[in-house]
Amino acid sequence: MVKENSPISDQQYLHITNPLSSPAYKSLADLINSVSQEQTVSQDLLLSLSFALRSFTNLQRFLELIPLLVTQLVGVKGSLLIPFQDNGSIWREQLQMAPNNEDQDLFRKLFLLEEGKKTGFGMQEKNIAMLDSLVKQHFDSSNVIATSIVSRGRQRGRLYVFDKKDIVFGSNVHRKHIQIVADLTGVAIENDVIFQVIRNHEKVDRQISIGAEIQSQLLPDQCPIIEGVELAACCRPALQVGGDYYDFMPTRPDLTEKAKSSGRWAFVIGDVMGKGVPAGLLMTMLRGMLRAEVLTGLAPDSILHDLNQLALEDLTQSHRFVTLFYSDFDAKSRKLRFANAAHNPPLLWSAKSQSINRLDAPGLLIGLQPEAEYGCGEIVLQPGDVLLYYTDGVTEAPGMSGERFDENRLISFLDKFAREGLGAKQILNKLFERLDGFVGVSDHHLEDDASMVVLKINEEHTVSELS
Repeated sequence: MVKENSPISDQQYLHITNPLSSPAYKSLADLINSVSQEQTVSQDLLLSLSFALRSFTNLQRFLELIPLLVTQLVGVKGSLLIPFQDNGSIWREQLQMAPNNEDQDLFRKLFLLEEGKKTGFGMQEKNIAMLDSLVKQHFDSSNVIATSIVSRGRQRGRLYVFDKKDIVFGSNVHRKHIQIVADLTGVAIENDVIFQVIRNHEKVDRQISIGAEIQSQLLPDQCPIIEGVELAACCRPALQVGGDYYDFMPTRPDLTEKAKSSGRWAFVIGDVMGKGVPAGLLMTMLRGMLRAEVLTGLAPDSILHDLNQLALEDLTQSHRFVTLFYSDFDAKSRKLRFANAAHNPPLLWSAKSQSINRLDAPGLLIGLQPEAEYGCGEIVLQPGDVLLYYTDGVTEAPGMSGERFDENRLISFLDKFAREGLGAKQILNKLFERLDGFVGVSDHHLEDDASMVVLKINEEHTVSELS
């Protein structure tokens, strides 16, 4: 104790006023410096993992880093990663451990674990407990910490950290670091699943694009030149591949172009139930069958009867049906014969009566029942007459108010444009303009495939066009 008013030596004064020189402070400073360095190393490791997550293109390489990084981050003997596949089974090909000289016996047990091969294995708590028990038995001389790798509420794997039993580890900081690594691993696995889905979608999109290109080539790329007739046609699929179908086929393809233009032609329009790839495939199949039938030269009702017989089995297996309107037209006599398999009846605007009638005949859907019978009608078209073939994607198109475009609206517009004396292509374009305006879309996207074919009888020969 220093007595009051007693002098203090220079050495004593320096010791009191300069605590930085004390041994206790030096020990504290060394500890702080050590902790700071450890934090810096930990931050660098986590930043490296974060960078790898942002830039990785190979999930296996990323997963190989996880056990090695955890051992360095936490400062333990080793780590084991058991990831699950998207179906919940153990992803045996991606088992990872550091150091890897520990893995042979345990990896063999995990590979041979029958339960681990089953779908949904990692989604059941009892299986997670079984995994934990298996790992702890293997590392019976070590302390083991386990945590789940979870992403979007799904178990994506299990991460284990182990060290000697006489070494106590697993502080809150360690556990947080382990959990951060587990969470980043879950994000990586989830990202890979999403990437795989995207890749698969891209493959499907490419296939659909190819299918759409092939299908577009199956539809006529231009309307035929037929004496006294003006034709225009357009198919607007709701998706890339559609189930609508129209075609123009000469009944005598062996004739010269000039002879064919004054001969007999088959005009057909159809709609496979549904849309997209399945409907497109069935439409393609029916096109081939129908083209073969046209060469027989049979009447329309007989052709639909035979087509139904040919397609019945395939359509029954696909649980789909087809509506089809088939007609043949003789350019010399202007006689049109027709049969209908429950398709929307074409609308005929008569230039003489200035009115519209439906062309219809009795008949069932193609593929509905065997030995279905079809009626046959005929009419002689007159100069100025306009005939509109269409699919139900036109009349059932919904407007912005929820109403359907419906047949009455189509009849009204057809009557207006026919009275104005417009040509086939002009009528077709005007009808689609009114349809687009009613639906209220600028990109011409419709809920269902929509097709229209306009045939107009002229006094003079006119080159036909395709919209």
